[in-house]
Formats: sequence, structure tokens, C-alpha cells
Amino acid sequence: MFKCMAKECHKQFSVKVGTIFEDSPVPLDKWMIAVWLVVNCKNGISSYEIMRNLGVTQKSAWFMLHRIRLALKDGNWGKLGGEDGGPVEVDEAYIGGAPKNKHISERMKKYTKDSAGYTIRDPNYKNTTGRASKKIPVFGMLDRETRKVRAHVIPEVKRELLMEAILSNIEKNSTIYSDGLTEYKGLKNMGFVHDAVNHLEEYVRGEVHTNGIENFWSLLKRGLRGTYVAVEPFHLDRYVDEQIFRFNNRATKDNPLDDRDRFMLAVSQISGKRLTYAELTGKVGETREPF
Repeated sequence: MFKCMAKECHKQFSVKVGTIFEDSPVPLDKWMIAVWLVVNCKNGISSYEIMRNLGVTQKSAWFMLHRIRLALKDGNWGKLGGEDGGPVEVDEAYIGGAPKNKHISERMKKYTKDSAGYTIRDPNYKNTTGRASKKIPVFGMLDRETRKVRAHVIPEVKRELLMEAILSNIEKNSTIYSDGLTEYKGLKNMGFVHDAVNHLEEYVRGEVHTNGIENFWSLLKRGLRGTYVAVEPFHLDRYVDEQIFRFNNRATKDNPLDDRDRFMLAVSQISGKRLTYAELTGKVGETREPF
């Protein structure tokens, strides 16, 4: 513990103040282990695993993980593409439960009875997948040159929201590759070089594909389905940030990072960020400045 010796202060404080660890009764040695596990487990680590490994309650472990995810979020980004970057892939993913896990009353809506009384598939039933489903849309961008990805949850897939994200994150005159979604039409008129691949006919046409960002989506969904199982839409952005950190700081031929490097980078980002339990549960706004 330290004590401020200013005449009007004289308050006690510790090294946790001004970081994601502030006001936490959990010792720093356990915090460091938790950070190491989060940044180096490819598919993430659940609060129950943290509970068993560190000897804390599941509720505390869940709160710790969300604090760590806040530290992993890096907001100091330049734009993708341009002279220093390469072509940029853009795509959207839909996060939610599998159709097989729906309640039986929902699954039976696709069937009907024929004239003989047999159960058959309703020819008028419209399959609700992708945009037609109630899943949460996530928009992502991948720079092929730097191999860096950015993604965030969006309220709905609308042209205005997609164009706003693209203009905010991608340099003008960059080459953008997308799927055949109609909302991407008009990128050429906004100062971009745009080409698309129609997934109903093909997945790759020379350099035109979205396989890079699709790889990120597969890693994200693998962690959500296999490790976290059920994620509230309110918290989804933080889980996306966690996967972005691991993806952008993975070991590559040009950037041979190891577990220690990822851990040190994560620890360097803990300062100036704080998340209280009330903020995490949506009762008040998020605190950016602790003082």
C-alpha cells in the first residue's frame, strides 16, 4: 500500500489503482495467471476453468475475464489498406444458437400434414438463416498485407452501418473484396476499388475471395460454441475483442510472437481502464478514466 502525501489528499492506494485490477480482492499473482490463460488459449477459457485453476468463485472468475477482455481491446488503430496495407476483405457473420437447439415448437413449424395425415416438410416454410434469423450480426474487416482484423457487433446489416464502418476503418482508394451482398454496391462511387464473389456460384475467383475473414469467423464461433457455450448479446463485443487480440497477435513467419510476448502486450494495456460490476451488468456507463 502507498499513501498520497499531498496536503488535501492523504489517501491510500496500491499498484492496482488505475488499472483493470482496481478494487479487486483477488491477489495479483492470480490475476497474472488469468491473463496468461486468456491470451494463450486458442479457443478461450471459461469462467469455470478459471474457478478451478485459481480457487475463486465462478462469479469472480466471470468478472475477471470481462475485465481482462477490456484490457485486450486496442482502440489506437490506423486505417486498413492504403499504401501500407493490402487488399481488405469485408464480411459479416451471424452469432447465435444452432437450429437443432431450438425448442421443439419452433422446429416443428417447418413441417405440416399432407392429405393422408403424414408429416411432411412445409413447402411454404422459409428457412430463417443468416440475415433472416434472430442472430446477432458482427461486421469484420481483414487487411491481407498486415493480416490484422477488426470486427464489432452491429445492430443490423444495413447499408448505412456498413458504409460507416468501412469509411472509418479503411483508407480511400483501397481494394475491397466482399461477398455478393447488395449493401456493398456503391463502394466504387465512394473512392474504393471493389470486387465481389457470389457464394451461390463460387468461393474464389483469382484474388477475389473472403477466405481470410472467414477463417477469423470460424475461430470466433469455435470459441463461442465450444468454450463459452452461451453468450449474451449485451456482452458479445467483448468476446469478439478477445478473439481479435489472439488473432492479431498470433505467431506468423514475419512476426514470430510467443506466449510470453502476448502476455507482456496484454499487461501493457491494463492501465487507464476500469470496469465495475455495475457497468458490466448494464446498470451504469463504462468508466474510461479511473480518476
